[in-house]
Amino acid sequence: MIGGGAAGFFGAIACANANPHAQVILIEASRQPLAKVRISGGGRCNVTHACFEAAGLIPNYPRGGKALRGAFSRFQAKDTVSWFANQGVPLKKEADGRMFPVTDSSETIVECLMNAATDNGVELRIGTPVVSVTKLSTQFEINLKSGETLKCDRLLLATGSNPIGYKIAQEFGHQIEPPVPSLFTFNIADSNLRALSGVSVNPVRLRLSIPEKPVLEQTGPLLITHWGVSGPAVLKLSAWGARILHDNRYQATLVINWLPDLTQEQVRERILAVKNEWGKKAIALHRGVDLPHRLWQYLINRISINTDLRWAEISNKSLNQLVQEISQGKYLVSGKGAFKEEFVTCGGVSLQEVNFKTMESKLIPGLYFAGEVLDIDGITGGFNFQSAWTTAYLAGSAIAKN
Repeated sequence: MIGGGAAGFFGAIACANANPHAQVILIEASRQPLAKVRISGGGRCNVTHACFEAAGLIPNYPRGGKALRGAFSRFQAKDTVSWFANQGVPLKKEADGRMFPVTDSSETIVECLMNAATDNGVELRIGTPVVSVTKLSTQFEINLKSGETLKCDRLLLATGSNPIGYKIAQEFGHQIEPPVPSLFTFNIADSNLRALSGVSVNPVRLRLSIPEKPVLEQTGPLLITHWGVSGPAVLKLSAWGARILHDNRYQATLVINWLPDLTQEQVRERILAVKNEWGKKAIALHRGVDLPHRLWQYLINRISINTDLRWAEISNKSLNQLVQEISQGKYLVSGKGAFKEEFVTCGGVSLQEVNFKTMESKLIPGLYFAGEVLDIDGITGGFNFQSAWTTAYLAGSAIAKN
């Protein structure tokens, strides 16, 4: 098994547990396995999502959802929760459905996986980079950077977005969908907006517009940052738009509805009501709609309304512009930022070439795939780890039977 991340460990454990007589070797290039597990969820590790129906999980995968449907019927989020509970690591559900270890520490998950691997007799070889893999008549020959070679009957590639995994798969004839970033924040070159860093609004409705491309929408919390916008709604939108944004060099128009629970006419009615009731009051201080004070001031400045003006002094034209700005404000996305808690890639081994009952290659008998090396990626919230647990469990279990 090549790759000492979540999928590699889970696949190795599943295989060794299902077949105690198998010799399972897990090879990891770096000297610190499970690196992404350690840093995910801000160091708490968002293990999975509390969605316990296979059909409910599918819509959270911009790529791979259809292929995962059958896989989730065999191992899904409730199975992940049970597996960790059986290892003495209970998970807890948060209000938004994300699930974390009750310790709120990713080290708990790291230790759990390391101990389970050891207990099941998995041989872990860290600091062992793989250079290439050759298929012999009935075996694979793994060539290590050290010059050593290892031979095995069956091979699991769980290399994440590491280029070596794509290289090995490609040399075996697999098609690789070009890897591009997913789950990222949007850069917006508006210094006045950036000055609101730390202001959050929940919910907003976002619409991403790129000429000659489908319009994408998401609703949820938004956070203004010192480089633009972030938050769950932005991250989900970036996942669904990962490839078209990449192809358009991360240039797009973002339309923000700051009050999606109200129609544009309802926003207008509330604005008119506050004008009629508070005509002598400054527009900057009496907003009439449920928006953060600093954001309200920014919005009225954005359409060139003087914050010192009183409501009675505002023209109907300016009121219409204000309603439009609240409901359909346009912002130019000028690039992408990073999402420090996740490093997710869109792209990888083409799913058409993999048997999702066993995760075995349809091209090379004995070759299996799990985790992010596949062209699967989910939105933020524990879905990427869940696809890793599922594909790794299926792969490991299938390897153990052969």
